[in-house]
Amino acid sequence: MSTALTPREIVAELDKYIIGQSEAKRMVAIAMRNRWRRQQLDPALRDEVAPKNIIMIGPTGVGKTEIARRLAKLCASPFIKVEATKYTEVGYVGRDVESMVRDLMEIGIGLIREEETDKVLLKAEARAEERLLDLLLPASAPAKIDYTAFADGQPAVPQTAGTREKLRTLFREEKLNEREVEMEVEESGPQLEVLSMPGLEQVGGQFKDMFGKMFPGRKKRRRLKIKDAYAILVQEETQKLLDPDKVAELARERVEQTGIIFIDELDKVAVATQGRQGADVSREGVQRDLLPIVEGSVVSTKYGMIKTDHILFIAAGAFHFAKPSDLIPELQGRFPLRVELQPLGRDEFLRILQEPHNALTKQYEALLGTENVTITFTPDALDEVAAFAEEVNRESENIGARRLYTIMEKILTDLSFDAPEKMGESITIDREYVRERLADVRVNTDVTRYIL
Repeated sequence: MSTALTPREIVAELDKYIIGQSEAKRMVAIAMRNRWRRQQLDPALRDEVAPKNIIMIGPTGVGKTEIARRLAKLCASPFIKVEATKYTEVGYVGRDVESMVRDLMEIGIGLIREEETDKVLLKAEARAEERLLDLLLPASAPAKIDYTAFADGQPAVPQTAGTREKLRTLFREEKLNEREVEMEVEESGPQLEVLSMPGLEQVGGQFKDMFGKMFPGRKKRRRLKIKDAYAILVQEETQKLLDPDKVAELARERVEQTGIIFIDELDKVAVATQGRQGADVSREGVQRDLLPIVEGSVVSTKYGMIKTDHILFIAAGAFHFAKPSDLIPELQGRFPLRVELQPLGRDEFLRILQEPHNALTKQYEALLGTENVTITFTPDALDEVAAFAEEVNRESENIGARRLYTIMEKILTDLSFDAPEKMGESITIDREYVRERLADVRVNTDVTRYIL
């Protein structure tokens, strides 16, 4: 697995998509490497090593969520982002904190199913091809087949052992794609939505599964084009080759050993020692409900019992009013690592526009390239965008790098609209182009707050 990457290699991969925040990257890289180290230990000691959960402190738009998401993708770990404000204290109407583990398990099932599908895909495709040939060439077929019905220029050939191979060749050359075959297709049963009280989502899911077994899908004969029939056959054969019990077992192990739960807005459930306290459902109660999940407990899911002892929890929040020390002491102790992410300024915005593999400038160049319109951003244009983003963030709400999305969209709105009429043109976006498009919002600061 990719968790065998060294911390330096993990940071290098994160650097491809996220600018700055080196301290946070180093911390999460160490946390992931410790998972690999733990797997190398003696089993007796392995269970005693707890994950080093992390609290990321910083304003919105500085990369907290992106670091965790990219890390999970890099290490093929089941990952889910939840918001602490969605949950309420036990006894009140609201989401149960255990639902985050159930949702993570569903993600793990999907991840493992995708991996296992890739392993059996070639075998499934071979089986689907044979079934398709059976449809094209049934046992009761006449002694001769007119190949002109299949592809232009093919003569009538007697049905021999080579007939099936000729059809196979035509299929692989995609000369039969528009031809139709008749086959049985499974229709899904009635879609029943079960209404359940908040916090009882698992019960609702169990009822849906029960009704699904009571009303299984029915078969119906349909005429389909060969390329569509082949896709359905591949899917059916893949399902036959997959072992649901094995998928659930692998997913359970992956979730327990490498799962990552990102809890955002943790500061919103912290009880500030100063300032006004609202009349909301007890925020301290939410913390106490989170505690056993983070501390290590067993959660019941439809795939079995999931232990949360070694799931990595990464919490995040701006902590403008509350502080990490305002959390209940027990929860603080379960997040031993703290890292503060730095606000982004002009220099960071300029790098964000230029360096990442998924930089906004590269995205817009590719999008307009589909219309055969070539756009080029000059360095002074990007510098103007970065400076304006910093200015707007300073004078209104600081939303970090997300400000670049709104500014770039404002600059390129007219060009995106007119792109189909500008096919073949090459357009250079320089400082003057940027200033012209932003002139109206720069003059009226009140409008800027709404538009950007």
